Amino acid sequence: MSHFKDNITAEQLAERALFHLKYNRGKDMRAATTFDKMMCFSQAVRDMAVDGFIATQRQYLDQDVRRVNYLSMEYLIGKMLSNNIYALGIEKITAEALKTLDISTDELLALDVEAGLGNGGLGRLAACYLDSLATMELPAYGYGIRYEHGIFRQEFDHGWQKERPDEWLALGYPWELIRPEYTLPVCVYGRVKKNFRPGKGSSDVWEDFQVFEAVPFDVPIIGYHVNTVNMLRLWKSQPAEGFRLDVFNQGDYVRAVEEKNWAENVSKVLYPSDYTYAGKELRLIQEYFLASCSVRDIVRRYKKNHKDYSRFAEKNVIQLNDTHPTLAVVELMRVLHDEERIPWDDAWDITVNTFCYTNHTLLAEALEKWTVDLMQRVLPRHMQIIFEINHRFLQQVEINHPGEGDLMRKVSLIEEGQHQQVRMANLCVVGSNKVNGVSALHSNLLKTNTMPEFDKIYPGKFTNVTNGITHRRWLIKANPELSALITENIGEDWKTDLSLVKAFEDCASKRAVQKKFMEIKRQKKVELCATIKELTGYLVSPDSVFDVQIKRLHMYKRQLLKAMHIIHLYNKIKANPKAKVQPKTFIFAAKAAPAYLIAKSVIKLINTMGEVINNDVDVAGRLTVVFLPDYNVSLAEKIIPAADISEQISTAGLEASGTGNMKLSLNGALTVGTWDGANIEIAQNVGEDNIFIFGHRTEEIEELARKGYNPWSYMDKSKDLQGVLEALRDNIFDPNQPDLFKDLYNEVTEHGDYYYYLADYEEYIKCNEDVDKLYATPTKWAEKAILNVARMGWFSSDRSIQDYVDGIWHLEKTPVDLTDEID
Repeated sequence: MSHFKDNITAEQLAERALFHLKYNRGKDMRAATTFDKMMCFSQAVRDMAVDGFIATQRQYLDQDVRRVNYLSMEYLIGKMLSNNIYALGIEKITAEALKTLDISTDELLALDVEAGLGNGGLGRLAACYLDSLATMELPAYGYGIRYEHGIFRQEFDHGWQKERPDEWLALGYPWELIRPEYTLPVCVYGRVKKNFRPGKGSSDVWEDFQVFEAVPFDVPIIGYHVNTVNMLRLWKSQPAEGFRLDVFNQGDYVRAVEEKNWAENVSKVLYPSDYTYAGKELRLIQEYFLASCSVRDIVRRYKKNHKDYSRFAEKNVIQLNDTHPTLAVVELMRVLHDEERIPWDDAWDITVNTFCYTNHTLLAEALEKWTVDLMQRVLPRHMQIIFEINHRFLQQVEINHPGEGDLMRKVSLIEEGQHQQVRMANLCVVGSNKVNGVSALHSNLLKTNTMPEFDKIYPGKFTNVTNGITHRRWLIKANPELSALITENIGEDWKTDLSLVKAFEDCASKRAVQKKFMEIKRQKKVELCATIKELTGYLVSPDSVFDVQIKRLHMYKRQLLKAMHIIHLYNKIKANPKAKVQPKTFIFAAKAAPAYLIAKSVIKLINTMGEVINNDVDVAGRLTVVFLPDYNVSLAEKIIPAADISEQISTAGLEASGTGNMKLSLNGALTVGTWDGANIEIAQNVGEDNIFIFGHRTEEIEELARKGYNPWSYMDKSKDLQGVLEALRDNIFDPNQPDLFKDLYNEVTEHGDYYYYLADYEEYIKCNEDVDKLYATPTKWAEKAILNVARMGWFSSDRSIQDYVDGIWHLEKTPVDLTDEID
């Protein structure tokens, strides 16, 4: 079977880039900037995928395949140019073609645009899954929102996080294809009235709504060395009537563009702040926008091959990635029942058999709820449908579990109280045929702690699919030197089947491989040192231990615990400047939600500590603290290969899975972590001797809570801990602002230490001492690091997708033949 790269030469690729330079950029080589060259070459690479894109979509249609439609508010896809070059297998002809453009590959890739479509693990997981689905030749569509500004660009001002707009679309995005022919109207607000039809009873009609539009943009998702090119469809909001000329001519210039501004705000930014009523309203409209457009697009595509809905659930899976797209359940019911006139029970059967839901959190505050008042204002018909779903559901619960009022209160879609609220997670469970957690512990806690009532009502509905990562980006692309070492020792086949990397285990004790592995690690550290110097101005030694904590900034993820460890070491050195301390560089990267003030205090603390510690002559060469700004996929690709230690220290029972832990371990970083999320499965796969586990486990924390947890008892027993907390309370790093970090001190003392920092502190310090002892024996360290690499095959996103296929989606592999396109 022919493949893309078999039918193009370096000369043809260069020719295609020059075509785009002339006819898309309007320039010749004399006038072309490096940005022009990046754009035109990206378009040339995109052209290579078009044959596969057209053939893939046609084959899905002709064969009427069963497809998964993945709905997610985030897709952290990173830079696409280098990824697509790897996927197409054109690394060599790219280097050759770029000679014609008089530019190097590195210069070109530096200018590639990183799409602002996500924030953290949720979005990166979705991106990995799209990559695996295409590579495994499975019929799939991703649906998301084309945010104009993404999350935000992070800068530091005197150590404080400042949010700036992420202008990723300002200069154009070469990977998207606009599809105005599939523009859809979106309705919000209005009212519902009864429509009486003689002899047919009454029906509810939604009217007087406000309309805006959704325009789809398609980003091709290229499978690795296969012909399959799937699609990520992103929706952009725009006004149905953008400019009121009549109002403008009356002199009211502001009102003339009012509707335009309102409509465009819907896809303006990822996660608009919901701390105000207007913010909540916009956020709800945004979630409905994604759900409504995606559902109706799926229905439109289904109708190409079908005259009725009897096979809709057979041909479509809709996977909800977290609760954000929950309204898709209600929208499908509205389309089937209101528009297609399908009886309620039949429409509900179709809906439940179509949807599946992935839960990503055990945190109560992260399980979305919307007030009934807001829902009725924005989506009056949908609120009616939710009430009807709930009524019928609770009737069935009462029949099957008579007299269990407490059970009914807990599973109801409506939470009673001063303000009635719609529980979106409950709606997801009731409206889906399968619900999965994302690690073994998380899925078990879902059934036993978070949603035991639903497990009782729906035995067998809950299942587990542990998260995975695509090694194609996070090892082959991000760390080509380590990839080459693996290939040199076990051959090429592991690149297409990560489970085969296990053969590298036999090399772990070989001194020559250990030596080469450590040389590669140092090389990646040298490269990261240059990035650190560029971004922060700090000089960092590549011979120090790189201790890395990179993830979303949240108190349960406990970046503050790492800061407390650093204060412990700093106090130790200040008390005895000759104290023996393993030289370490502590590397942080994280964004805090704009309104999450205490998380922002942690960022300020770490930056303040860095300013003092990095310039303290007593500490010089032993401790360095670095907080890298604006964490994104590209920065992660530089940090992860260089890491020696992977900090995964969330409070046990609160991290659903994590995927950063997998990426770091796959690149040979040793994990320091709690018995939480996917850390558990990593320990089981790499061996508990090759990971550092500390702290109270989930059941032990539950026992502490039952007995009445008292953080002061830990402080009273430890002078070391007292010294660390006093340093926080009194702000030893900036005595001119003694109360600056009092909120952090209070968080772990006066306010009850909700995330058990003090309970885990002593073990965490001891664990880090064990890490230092091991690092002092380089051969042992190298052996354990190599074993981590070799035993991470199970954490491939390909395995995750296969678990979904086998247990939930039941898709069939659909290889794409390019013969017709090539002829």
